Amino acid sequence: MPHKPTSPKTPIASSIPAQKAPILHSVFDALPNSAFIRESQLVQSPKRPETPAPLPFSAPTLWRMTKAGTFPKPVKLSERVTAWKVGDVRAWIEAQSAA
Repeated sequence: MPHKPTSPKTPIASSIPAQKAPILHSVFDALPNSAFIRESQLVQSPKRPETPAPLPFSAPTLWRMTKAGTFPKPVKLSERVTAWKVGDVRAWIEAQSAA
């Protein structure tokens, strides 16, 4: 396909086709309320900035809020696995937006 030269009066940016930003969906959105979700899927990780997360704060903040009782308590699924019920987290998010 031959390259179409731009005229001197046409800005280069106008010759580049516009791209839509990709819509990123969180794993959280697809889960039922009865499911469990782990910390790595709840908060944004600096190691995975391209992965969307439903909570706008860091993992340490999540644990501080949990300890303070201002965020739902997690469930210990095994010795090394802790998770939150998706329904509890959704209810908390709704309560924050209603406040």
